[in-house]
Order: sequence, then structure tokens, then C-alpha cells
Amino acid sequence: MATDAASPMTVLHVTPEMAPLSKVGGLADVAGSLPGALRRLGVDARVITPAWPGVAEKARDLGARPLSGPEGVCLSLGGREICSRLRLVEAGGVPVYLLEEAALFLNPAVYPEKLDAGTAPPFAFLSLAAVECALSGVWRPKVLHLHDWPASLAAAALKYHRLYGAAPERPRTVLTIHNLAHQGVLPLSVLDEWGFGPGAYSLDGVEFYGKANLLKGGITASDAVVTVSSTYAEEILTSEYGEGLEGVLQYRRNKIRGILNGLDTASWDPWSDPALPANYRPGDMKGKKVCREALVGACGWEDFGGPVIVSVGRLVRQKGMELVLNALEELIALGARLVVVGAGERALEERLSAEARRNPRGLHFRGTFDDGFARLAYAGGDVLVMPSLFEPCGLSQMIAMRYGTVPVVRAVGGLADTVSDADAVPAGTGFLFEDFTAEALIGTVKRALVHFLEPRGWALIRRRCMEKDFSWDASARSYRTLYGSLTGPS
Repeated sequence: MATDAASPMTVLHVTPEMAPLSKVGGLADVAGSLPGALRRLGVDARVITPAWPGVAEKARDLGARPLSGPEGVCLSLGGREICSRLRLVEAGGVPVYLLEEAALFLNPAVYPEKLDAGTAPPFAFLSLAAVECALSGVWRPKVLHLHDWPASLAAAALKYHRLYGAAPERPRTVLTIHNLAHQGVLPLSVLDEWGFGPGAYSLDGVEFYGKANLLKGGITASDAVVTVSSTYAEEILTSEYGEGLEGVLQYRRNKIRGILNGLDTASWDPWSDPALPANYRPGDMKGKKVCREALVGACGWEDFGGPVIVSVGRLVRQKGMELVLNALEELIALGARLVVVGAGERALEERLSAEARRNPRGLHFRGTFDDGFARLAYAGGDVLVMPSLFEPCGLSQMIAMRYGTVPVVRAVGGLADTVSDADAVPAGTGFLFEDFTAEALIGTVKRALVHFLEPRGWALIRRRCMEKDFSWDASARSYRTLYGSLTGPS
């Protein structure tokens, strides 16, 4: 779709994953939702992403077709030429350019278990292909919007690449950091192999302590850096949350801002969700009771009067699952039962499995991510626990609130930006704690249970949760304003 005179803003999102074509984590949800929200605001937003195994089949179902004109993209990486077909598909009303090269994009998991010079070329190709397409006339966006380290090399290429760094007219660049913990650290030799000149080795380049740090290069080279919540934008400037890059970020703090992620409110809607045994909304909550009964039954329990506490998400240290495990016995002693849905680190999976076998009446664990059961957990739960060590944005707390499940969260990152404490403010929507300890989590659940035992007050908290606006509208407007500040008047 060409941009008309009334809406001249053109933006190409560069991302390693995009729902519904490919999905590993929350980045895919953002890449699958934000461009559509931008298009509704008049921005001509498009996406370029790899065709990992299975993506081409999904794209064909959506009517993928070769581009008229250039048939693909050819780049020199590591001394050899690699060519990828380029196909166009419309996903959710958004034009998507698919890079198709089976020998390159062959990992169904998207990200390798170990990133090194041998496993990094798919991401280097993605970044450089986006630049090549933007400069060659396949489509000329005013802004390249880069998502996390796999795409951040594009910003560095526009400054330091031996070919692209000399381009007379270059798009502006926005880098969104979804999780600073993942940076794309590689041997320094890859920079020469991928066509980068001496500038890439400078203080403002890609080099960092004798390695190539792709995210650092994106931070220094991009025109703007965005984190996915305002609190996280401040946290990453500190040694506690800066993951070693706090000095780099502090020096460039003037171009860093936080824009909270949104939620696909059409997909996550308890009033229309087809996965639920009964639907509900504020003012008509009978269906939530049905969902709770269905969840309790699916866990093999008989109905009981205490709260159903749920946790849905990846089982990694970041999410604070060890706090839940350490608090488990006391939470059950309070009359609660826990439902945990997710997969991840083997040690956490094994410990949860063992605890569920030892105490099946207190803990139900689903060690694979089952979307239907996850939705039932969100709908049937009374309380969500999310005691994250750090949380750039978080979607689970937004989904839980939309489904009337009250969050108990640690006051970090996006959790602090989306949940307000019901004991601290009149319009509170949940309960927060500061210390990363099981004791702090237990104490905060106890505070929540005081309200849970008073049905009228609990219903008010629950309703405030459900009425919070987590749509992409406000976030998309913030991004549109940011793009405009970089490109100026047309």
C-alpha cells in the first residue's frame, strides 16, 4: 500500500519473529500487533521477517506472493554470497516481507541454544537485508524500526558498513529494547566478515570489551532507543538492571524513552474468548465463576473456598518462579491452591513437577504451554503472581487484569507501570512488593487475601482491573509522535 499525501509516514519494522507467522515470546506479539495499530493511525507500517520452518506454509495460506520487480535479496556474508527470495504477504492487514532461504533460516526454534559466529548469520542477514531493501527501492521507508539485538545491526550498518554507510539518503532508525539481558555478543572478527569498516570498532561502534555486541552497536547508532515501559527506561541506567551496558546507556540517556507495550484486546477478551467455558464482562460476571469451577475441575480438585492463584509464563529465573516455589507451603497453608502454566529452564520444570506430585491437592503444574489451558487459568484464577526479578514490560499481568484476575507483582519495570496497589491508592488494581524474597511475596499475598475475603471490595478491585485500557492505541500514538520527531515535516 503506497502512502498517500495525508499520511506520509512510512516505517519498516525489522523483527526476528512476528505472530501469527512465528512466535517464541512477547516480541512476536508486539511485532504482530503494533504495526496494525500504527496503520489504523495512518502510518504506512510494514514488517520484514525471516521465513523460519513452517512460516512459508502459513504465509501461503494467507496468500503470499513474490514481489513484482526484485525477486530477492543477495548479500555477502563471511566471504560468500547468500541470496534469499522475497515474498509479500498480508498478516492482520499488515504487509509483511518474508525472507525465504531454507539453508539460512532453518532453526524452527528461531534462536540458537548458543549464539556464535556460526549461528549468528541469519540475524546479520535480516538486519542487512532490511537496509538493502530500504536503500535499493524495494520499498523506501522513512524509518527502520528495529526490534532487539537480532535487528539492531541495521542501525550500525547505516553508519559503519563499507557499502551502506556511504548511502546518500538513509532512513532514520528506532531501536526498541524488549529485554536488555539479550545482547548478541560475538567474536569481533564477524564485523569484518559482514562488511563493516573501521568505525564499527570505535567507542561509538559495535565493539565492546573486545567483542562485537550487536545491541550496543544498535544503541549507539540508532537515532532513538525505546524500552517497553517507562520504569524500565530508568532502571536500565543503573548497575542493578543495566546488564553491563549502563554506562553506554547513561551517556545516551537523552535519546532513550519508555513506551509501554499494548495488548491485543480483540484476542484477549473474556467476553468473546472462544476458549472459555463461559464468557463474562464487567457487570455480568457469572461466567467467571463458571471458569473458576472449570479450572478447579481440570486440576482434579473439588471446589473450595480459598483463592486460586495462577502463574502463566516462561519458567526462567527472570520471572521469579523460585520465590513461588519457596513460598509454596505457606501459600497452601493460607488456604490457596496454585496453578502454574509454562515451560523453560529444566531445573524449574523438574522442581515444579516434583512439588506437584508431592502435593497434588495444592499445586497443579502444566509443563507445556497450552494456550487454551492458559486462557482458562487467566479466567478461572482469582490471583496472578508475577514476582519478577526484572520485567521490561510484561503481558501476563495485563491479560490477567483484563480477565478479572487480580495481580500480585514485584514493583519493577512494566509491572510497576501497570499495577497500582489497592492498599496505597483508592483506585488500586492489585498488590505490589519491593524485595525479591519469598517472605515479601507471602506478605503481599496475605494482604491480597484480606480483600479476597471481603467479596464486595474484591469485586471492586476486580472491576477496576478489567476496565483498565491496555489497547495499543496510546502506545501507537506515542510511536507515531516519535517517528515524526525524527523525520520532521514532510
